[in-house]
Amino acid sequence: MDAVAQTAMPALTLRSRGKVRDIYDLSPESLLIVTTDRISAYDVIMPDPIPQKGVILNQITLFWMDMFKDMVPNHLLATEVADFPAACAPYAEQLAGRSVVAKKAKPLPIECIVRGFITGSGLKDYQATGKVCGHALPAGLVESDMLPEPLFTPSTKADLGAHDENITLAKAKDMIGVELCAKVEELSLAMYAKARDYARGCGIIIADTKFEFGQTDDGLILIDEVLTPDSSRFWPAEGYKPGNSQPSYDKQYLRDWLTSIGFDKKPPAPRLPEDVVARTREKYLTAYAVLTGKKLA
Repeated sequence: MDAVAQTAMPALTLRSRGKVRDIYDLSPESLLIVTTDRISAYDVIMPDPIPQKGVILNQITLFWMDMFKDMVPNHLLATEVADFPAACAPYAEQLAGRSVVAKKAKPLPIECIVRGFITGSGLKDYQATGKVCGHALPAGLVESDMLPEPLFTPSTKADLGAHDENITLAKAKDMIGVELCAKVEELSLAMYAKARDYARGCGIIIADTKFEFGQTDDGLILIDEVLTPDSSRFWPAEGYKPGNSQPSYDKQYLRDWLTSIGFDKKPPAPRLPEDVVARTREKYLTAYAVLTGKKLA
């Protein structure tokens, strides 16, 4: 199966290439966002793409944005290639299933992370300080424990190749203002709670996730990806047991493989064996199928 590691659309104006997305300028008001099959881990882009990954991420994001549309506006202007501007038509095959036309917005300089369970960098923070990003927690929590209440733990948005850094709520307020910070905290926690309850009914635990917001002349909107295997930790509810790491339907499998071979979290990344590519793809497909009730063609 062919993978789309990078788009090539010379008639369109390329604005940027991120770790996963290629973004094109369409008009003063709109962008074409294409989710490629690139995959990154520890903020390093891997040399081998994961076939269909971009389609999976895009379709899962559309699923959640539709669920949250009454809670917060989003950046979507068109989601089907047939509805895109005529300039996109020659590239329909590249774009199918993995692209949207989106409203331009000024992204907030923070990522809005919500943690419902203690794992990853939050666990390391807790083990060292008894806190997670400044939130004091009860003693005695173990890896993968459910937190007493979900925590809003923002981070910086690093440039490509750099690492995001966890920050305190006070720092986030300094960066974007008290009122706006309170609004994105409230929205992030509300969306996480709705998604957590929905996913648990499907047999998936959402351990943590991140949301991104942008500002337009009309106000705050939800942008970028939403509750995907790239931006979240998805654990199978069956067999969940705190005290150790959990199996997952996300890129944690890839991170664990990289750790096992001694990857130093710096470019260049190693080539991915065929079985690692296939297993990663399988986990993403499972997350999509379980959450949406659909299967990709």
